[in-house]
Amino acid sequence: MVISERKPMEEILGFLKGCEKIVLVGCGQCASACKVGGAPEIEEMTALLEAEGKKVLGHVMPDSTCNLLLNKKELKSVKEELKEADAVLSLACGDGTQTIMKNTKKQNIPVYPANNTMFIGEVERVGKFEEACKACGECELGWTGGICPVTMCAKGLVNGACGGAKNGKCEVSPDNDCAWVLIYERLKELGQLDNLKEVRPPKDYSKQLNPRRLDANKKASAEA
Repeated sequence: MVISERKPMEEILGFLKGCEKIVLVGCGQCASACKVGGAPEIEEMTALLEAEGKKVLGHVMPDSTCNLLLNKKELKSVKEELKEADAVLSLACGDGTQTIMKNTKKQNIPVYPANNTMFIGEVERVGKFEEACKACGECELGWTGGICPVTMCAKGLVNGACGGAKNGKCEVSPDNDCAWVLIYERLKELGQLDNLKEVRPPKDYSKQLNPRRLDANKKASAEA
């Protein structure tokens, strides 16, 4: 899940300076679960903007705002409002915000983010999230017992540990458990401690060159 949190209202209003008529776009998936882009948040943002003298012409909440075609289809419901709007305010993640921009380029209106995109994470419980993956393009979970050293280790070490851990806690961030202590304990439980004897090659950061693309259909055809 993509985890987002709302920007300070002062920053949002800074984006909207000089804009009077606004269209809001939320997201029924990740942003909604993070309580920054669902129906209650759209209602709250509407009230906040109108208190500042703005006029919210309409809103839409695609089920998945980052889906280009679905986004395009859902935006048709506010087609007339977009013609009149001075700006679109996205209550989705950064990906969703860029998708809205691509689908509103013909209207030539700016799309502004209401949220900061924080990380890819897991839902620990309702409203509580933990970072789980950096999408590094070269997954290490197969030999680390399912614990990601790139994400969980503050230094991103793949040949840990660094030696700075104290009482099982990270020396960089003492509130966090040392990833390599966790990895060691998990591999011990699995009877796979020999995994730690192999010196791993440095991360291939070429696999993180931005922007990345993946054509799953083309790949599946090539492998068939």
